[in-house]
Amino acid sequence: MRIVGLTGGIGSGKSTVSNLFKANGIPVVDADLVARDVLKKGTGGWKKVVAAFGQDILQPNGEVDRPKLGQIVFSDPDKRQLLNRLLAPYISSGIFWEVLKLWMKGCKVIVLDIPLLFEAKMDKWTKPIIVVWVDPETQLRRLMARDRTSVEEAKSRINAQMPLDVKRAKADIIIGEECH
Repeated sequence: MRIVGLTGGIGSGKSTVSNLFKANGIPVVDADLVARDVLKKGTGGWKKVVAAFGQDILQPNGEVDRPKLGQIVFSDPDKRQLLNRLLAPYISSGIFWEVLKLWMKGCKVIVLDIPLLFEAKMDKWTKPIIVVWVDPETQLRRLMARDRTSVEEAKSRINAQMPLDVKRAKADIIIGEECH
């Protein structure tokens, strides 16, 4: 079995590439979907996050208000690191179980779509590593349009991640466009 790592920055086009794999029958384990599952009301991840960040991050139905939590962690690197530390074990085991299920079904190639592939040190489990790269201006423009955010908010989200050029340097395969 081959596990392919797919990563990129926010607004880089990684989801488009991920959807192309899916459209061609290649199974994709999406870390963002796993992360949503580990934050569902009543789960271990939910309990840890509510204990750390308080009831203010909850919607009236008890689910985590993801945009509100995002605003908190993207504006404060210490809180972002805390959130990552709290959820990393749950996300890693969730990804592991998804891969195991696909392997048991007989899948020969599985793509791991993980925005923080290098940061979470999951790159050691994947070969090749595909990085979806885009120039910084395009990344900023796409993110602002997608999330309807200000320049400052979009830049703080981009700056919260490893720079795309650093990811590109670690890639086995680069998908993207050079803008001149």
